[in-house]
Amino acid sequence: MNNYYRLLDSNRRWAHDVVERDPDYFASRLGGQAPHFLFIGCSDSRVPANTLTGAAAGEMFVHRNIANQVHTSDLNVLSVLQFAVEVLDVKHVIVCGHYECGGVKAAATETHYGLVDNWLAGIRQVRRLHQRELDALPDETARQNRLVELNVLTQIYNLTLTPVIRHAWERGRRPLLHGLVYSLENGLLKELVQGVDGPDKAEALSPML
Repeated sequence: MNNYYRLLDSNRRWAHDVVERDPDYFASRLGGQAPHFLFIGCSDSRVPANTLTGAAAGEMFVHRNIANQVHTSDLNVLSVLQFAVEVLDVKHVIVCGHYECGGVKAAATETHYGLVDNWLAGIRQVRRLHQRELDALPDETARQNRLVELNVLTQIYNLTLTPVIRHAWERGRRPLLHGLVYSLENGLLKELVQGVDGPDKAEALSPML
């Protein structure tokens, strides 16, 4: 229970410090939100979206799941995507993976993990499609890092297949789709792809997959 109470104590200190610095901080955020970004990331506790990007409260709409997946049959991510694009009118959708991802590590093996195997099936398919490229890499770390990157690129491509994104692009070339990978080792983001804003650029992703 000590860790739980520590969270509550930290919350009280944080709220007090925020008001000390900006008395209108909370009042200014009561009227609604107008974020610039939708961030689709991994549930890993070491990858806090706002912290690693420096985004302020209200700038980033966030969806997280194991290994930052965009399954085109997942009503959770699709509902978040629709709300972000059609209601909040975000300008950018970011898929952010991270090296040392436990979900990707699990998908890189043939070990069975129970229910989560259903969730990881797509990553295992990516691994099979790129087995020759992965086998040519010098060691297991390099192979896992590359699979993390290929997974991000696949999820960007999956986004381009959704009716939400396709309908938005019919109205104009946004939102822009971006693929990033976060390094736990140095805290930096690596850009894999940026500015995908129409079917032409979506198709240009195919050679990368």
